[in-house]
Amino acid sequence: MKIAIDGPAGAGKSTIAKRLAKELQFVYVDTGAMYRALAIDFLRRGLDVKDEERIVAAANEDTVTLSYVNEEQQVFLNGENVTAHLRTEEVGNMASASSAYAGVRAKLTASQKKLAEETDVVMDGRDIGTAVLPDAEVKIYLTASTRTRAERRYKELMEKNGTAPELSVIEKDIAERDDRDMHREAAPLTQAADAVLVDSSTLTIEEVVERIREIIKEKTGL
Repeated sequence: MKIAIDGPAGAGKSTIAKRLAKELQFVYVDTGAMYRALAIDFLRRGLDVKDEERIVAAANEDTVTLSYVNEEQQVFLNGENVTAHLRTEEVGNMASASSAYAGVRAKLTASQKKLAEETDVVMDGRDIGTAVLPDAEVKIYLTASTRTRAERRYKELMEKNGTAPELSVIEKDIAERDDRDMHREAAPLTQAADAVLVDSSTLTIEEVVERIREIIKEKTGL
């Protein structure tokens, strides 16, 4: 069975998808982390994100794999565990920009489709319901206001690092990332026609999980 959760950055996709996968005993696949892994390599190589030819060539040389340790997803880039390096702003911005290239998306989409053929998955990203798993039994489009998403990111950074950019700077970055994701030529971020919209702006994590569980039950009986 395939459960697809799409939505913009900071909407809570990863947190919600992890919870649902654990409850359902499905495999959780964070596709954004796979793009971030490639972004780490692009940054290490010193590639210009505007150089599509070199970015795509590097992507095709790389191998990104997932494994699970104590039920936590670990992401490997060419055999190296890069999980701890995925969530920096620099990596996130490189991933957002480089993922606009069709060659980069084709590289990872094939891997993601293969994972979904082998096991029951809860997969989150930007184009899961539209491009990666268009035949998913359940499709969710999870969103929240830019201010809410910025506040969540600010809190996350403060808890992790004790410091964070100004809220307005974070919100501007999120808005710019939304624009890139929604207007790229290859598999842009959009709500699939048969996806159910869930706005998490005023909901707790528990309330979002419960709402999506209701949707899953309505559609699959699980």
